[in-house]
Amino acid sequence: MNVKSENEFIRELLIKEAINSHLLEKVLAYQQSHQKSLLQSIIALDIIKEDDLLAQVANFLGIEHIKNINYASVDNKCLERLPAKIATRYTIIPLSISNKKIKIAVSDPFNMHTIDDIRTILNGLIEIAIAREKDIAQAIDTCYGIGAGTIDVLSAQEASVVVPVIPEYEKVFDIEGEASMSKFVNQILYDAQKERATDIHIEPFAHDIKIRYRIDGVLHDIKMPPDIKQYQSSLITRIKILSNLDIAEHRLPQDGRIKIATESGTLDLRVSIMPTPFGESINIRLLSATSLLQFNNLGFNEKNENNIKQYITKSHGIIFLTGPTGSGKTTTLYSCIQHIKKRDIKIITIEDPIEYQIEGITQIQVHPKINLTFSNGLRSMLRHDPDVIMVGEIRDEETAEIAIRAALTGHLVFSTLHTNDAAGAVTRLLDMGIESYLISSSLECIIAQRLIRILCNNCKKEMSIDKTELDRLELTMPHNGVMYTSAGCTHCDNTGYKGRTAIIEIMTVNEDIRHLINTQSSQIEIKNAARNYGMKTLREDGWRKVCNGITSLDEIIRVTQDDK
Repeated sequence: MNVKSENEFIRELLIKEAINSHLLEKVLAYQQSHQKSLLQSIIALDIIKEDDLLAQVANFLGIEHIKNINYASVDNKCLERLPAKIATRYTIIPLSISNKKIKIAVSDPFNMHTIDDIRTILNGLIEIAIAREKDIAQAIDTCYGIGAGTIDVLSAQEASVVVPVIPEYEKVFDIEGEASMSKFVNQILYDAQKERATDIHIEPFAHDIKIRYRIDGVLHDIKMPPDIKQYQSSLITRIKILSNLDIAEHRLPQDGRIKIATESGTLDLRVSIMPTPFGESINIRLLSATSLLQFNNLGFNEKNENNIKQYITKSHGIIFLTGPTGSGKTTTLYSCIQHIKKRDIKIITIEDPIEYQIEGITQIQVHPKINLTFSNGLRSMLRHDPDVIMVGEIRDEETAEIAIRAALTGHLVFSTLHTNDAAGAVTRLLDMGIESYLISSSLECIIAQRLIRILCNNCKKEMSIDKTELDRLELTMPHNGVMYTSAGCTHCDNTGYKGRTAIIEIMTVNEDIRHLINTQSSQIEIKNAARNYGMKTLREDGWRKVCNGITSLDEIIRVTQDDK
C-alpha cells in the first residue's frame, strides 16, 4: 500500500472536480462536529456515492476494492489470529493468508493508528483492502458470531472481577530471532534491568521519541535509533498489549502491569500511560519482588535496624514512614510487613497501587471510580479482624482519623506521609485537623527516610577535608581523618556512583514528646526534644556513611538540603 495522506487524496478529488471547495468546507465542518473520519463524512453527506468513493480511494492507494465480502472464503486461521473484540472495535475483518501476509479489509485505510495497531497485534506483514463499513460489520457477525466482540469484552471484565488479569510472563531474555516490535521492547526491558534502572520513561516529542532510564535516582538519556519516531504507534501498542490495556484508547490515562521472566527470577513492571500533544507518554516502574524485602538489604546500621524491629513487633499503635516520592518508603514498609508476617497474624493492606504482591497477606487496591477510597477500604478492613493494618498513604483527615482510632483499639498500623522529616509528621496531622490527644496517644514512632547514591568502589578517591565547611554543617571530623568523593570510570558509567542505600531518622514517641504534641508545640521544639533523647537526623545518619567511605559529602548535602 502506498503511504499517502488524506490531504493528498482531497487534492486529487479537487483536481478531478469530484468535490469543490464549498463542499469540502461542509465535509470538514461535519467531520469536526460529529467526530467522524473524512471518508465517513463524505459518505454521510452523500457527496460521492460510497462505492464510487471507495473505488477512488483504492485506485489512489493502489489497494484492492472489495465490493462483496465472500464469507465462505474467509480463512479460519486469520480469525484465530485476530480476536473478535479487536475486529469489532476497529471494524476490520481478516480475509486470507498468503506467504505469511494477512489480507485485512478496512473501511478507512487512511487511519494509520488502526493499521499500525493491527500490524503490531498480528506481529507480521499485512495487506490492506477497502470495503464498505456495513459489509465489514456484517462479515464480523457472520464469521465470529453475533455479538462475539461484546462477549469477548464481557468475559475479560468478568475475569478481572474475580482475579487480576496478568499476562503470561514475558521472556525478556528472548531477544534473538527476527526483527519485530516484540523483540525491540524486550531489548529495552532487558537493557533497563541490566543497567539497574528503577524506571523507564518513553517520552514522545514533535520529531523524536526520548527513552530515559532512572538509575540510582538520576535520569539518563538512552541512545535510540534515529528513525524510532516512525514506530511510535507500534511501540506503544506493544506495551499496551503486554500490560493488558486498551490499545484503542489514545485520549485517557491508563495503568497496567507486566510480569516478566529474567535470569534471576521474575520482575514486576508497573506501567502508566498518559496522553500528550505528540502521542502517549509511558512510564514503566521496575519492581523486584525478591531482593528488596529483607532488612539487611535496606542499608540500616545495626542500631537503627534493632530500633525499628522493636517497634514493628508491638501489638498496637501507629508507625509512620515519611519522605518525598522515591525515597524508599514503600520498600521499607514492605520489609516491615515481611519481617512480622506469621501464620497467627492477620495482615491487611490498602494501597494505591499495590507495588509488591506478598503471599499470605490480604492486599486491597484503591479504586476511586467505584468509591473504594483509603477511608472506605479502611472501614471495611476493620470488620475483618486484622492484627496489622497497612495504609499506603494518609491523604486526608478522614483516613488519618480512622487509622489512628484503629491503632487505639488494639491494631498495629503502618502508613506513610509526605513530610521532610520525622517531626514534620506531627505538624502535618495537626494541619489535617486531627486532635492532638489522638496523635499523642496512638503514635509509637516516626521514621523519615531518603535514598543516597553509593560511591563506586572502583574509582572513589580521597579528598581534602574543609574543616570550616564541616563546622558550618555542624558535622564533626571523620574518625579516621579520611573522606571520599566521586571520580567516574567505565564501571559506573562515569557517574562516580553505583547503587543506592537508605539514610533514616527515627523519632520514638516518649512521654515528653507526647506532652509536646498535646500542647501543640512547634516542629522545631519536637525535633530538638527528639535529638536530646538520641535521635540522629537524616544528615547525621548520612554523615556516618560518609565517614565509613560509603558515600560523599556532596551527595549527603544534595539529599538533605532541608535538614537544618
